[in-house]
Amino acid sequence: AGDVAKPVSLPDMALGPKDAAVTITEFASMTCPHCAAFNEQVFPKIKAEYIDTGKIRYVFREFPLDIKAAAGSMLSRCIAKGDATKYFAVTDLLFRSQNDWVLKNTTESLTRIGKQAGLSQQEVEDCLKDQALLDKIAADQKYANEVLKVNSTPTFFINGEMIKGDQSFEEFDKRIKSLLKS
Repeated sequence: AGDVAKPVSLPDMALGPKDAAVTITEFASMTCPHCAAFNEQVFPKIKAEYIDTGKIRYVFREFPLDIKAAAGSMLSRCIAKGDATKYFAVTDLLFRSQNDWVLKNTTESLTRIGKQAGLSQQEVEDCLKDQALLDKIAADQKYANEVLKVNSTPTFFINGEMIKGDQSFEEFDKRIKSLLKS
């Protein structure tokens, strides 16, 4: 659990209290359809039931499976400027509009999303060309892969225990409740 808990290159984007008894860490790719489905169907229930009530901490970590996913992650980071609430909102938007920006003109679509979020054309371009940011995302991904053995998305850790792939709210609910009792 200690290896999962520590951010590597980038600061954690997290919701919920730092001292929560239960921490869920999600590793996701912005282009992963299973991640988008989780974001739309399961995450809102976890958020309402456990994050908004202060019972758990939820950490989102980028694990881009391709260059488009890396670009989406970079844009989320640039728009949020360290604000986790904003970061989750942009990430939600990217997941919900995944088909638009992944399957069509990615740069054009991401530029439009960046501008809607208040970035200038130049800021979006600079963000998407930010090699240092890309290197940090890649370093974090390498750590997740080599140390934590993450090799697919979504992968979750609940207090350090790995769970891979699609999971129902009921599955999370059961695990969270048992950890909150102990």
